[in-house]
Amino acid sequence: MEFVSGGRLELHLTPSDVGKRVSVRRIAEVVGGRPHFADAVGVLTSWNDGVLVVTKRGGESVRIVESAVVAGKIVPDAPVRRGVRPPRATARELQEVASRGWPATETERLGGWTLRAAGGFTRRANSALPLGDPGIPVSEAAGQVTRWYAARSLPPYIQVVDEDPVVAELDRLGWTAEAPTLIRTAPVQPVADLPGAERVSLSREVDDAWLARYHRTGALGAQALTVLAGGPSVWFATAPGAIGRCVVDGPWALFGVIEVDPAHRRQGLGTAVMAALARRAMEEGASGAYLQVEADNEGARSMYDRMGFTTHHAYHYRRAPKG
Repeated sequence: MEFVSGGRLELHLTPSDVGKRVSVRRIAEVVGGRPHFADAVGVLTSWNDGVLVVTKRGGESVRIVESAVVAGKIVPDAPVRRGVRPPRATARELQEVASRGWPATETERLGGWTLRAAGGFTRRANSALPLGDPGIPVSEAAGQVTRWYAARSLPPYIQVVDEDPVVAELDRLGWTAEAPTLIRTAPVQPVADLPGAERVSLSREVDDAWLARYHRTGALGAQALTVLAGGPSVWFATAPGAIGRCVVDGPWALFGVIEVDPAHRRQGLGTAVMAALARRAMEEGASGAYLQVEADNEGARSMYDRMGFTTHHAYHYRRAPKG
């Protein structure tokens, strides 16, 4: 932190610094009339309504009331970590990261399961995620999931990794499989080295031009916009005829919503969007890229193959039997 005359700490940050790496000192508590301070170093991901949010390298977000801030400044970017492999992660760990990158607007815990809802906007944000023991038999947990979604007028879905032991129990209960999907990973650096990034603009905010190109525009509402803007450190990419989204969460960067208008295809725009987002993700310290692609989408899989993505694991959804 920097001092001015008299030894007083000084704030060198404004809301225009959102997106930059910062160090913020705040009053954490007052004991015996004396303030005790704490520091937060990371990316300033938002500054709204008198609250700053600093996202640390490990993905943890720290909310700081503006009145508690005593000093702050921009600090050099974290060293770029280059490598030929993405970070190590189990399927469960990466599912947890992915859930933070596409967050539901309502959640409820059921032991090691998380029930998620967002008004029906995408299966991902409106499905239960079993990442541990629900604390009750799976048959009872499945019944609770069914009732929870029925109360919200939503179809009951459970998102499961293909190798999860819960799959056999859901088979026995008659939950049908839908939408087989792959999570694919790659090191960020080769993606950042792809050409065309200079053709792309990045923003923290989703604007009308971006939404006009998003193929789910007709389904957008307040909850959908909250999902799109949610996550530890979110970036939106726009190029003439193309869009994309990236969420940086510690060492991982989620790439998604990579869409190119039919009239602008075969011009390298999808690659350019990925490159621009990857460069920003590296600036925030990410070393691994991941994305979700439907198993039967051969065109997308081929494009990601060329970028160095390989399959980390597969998952699918289970839907409750009707009646």
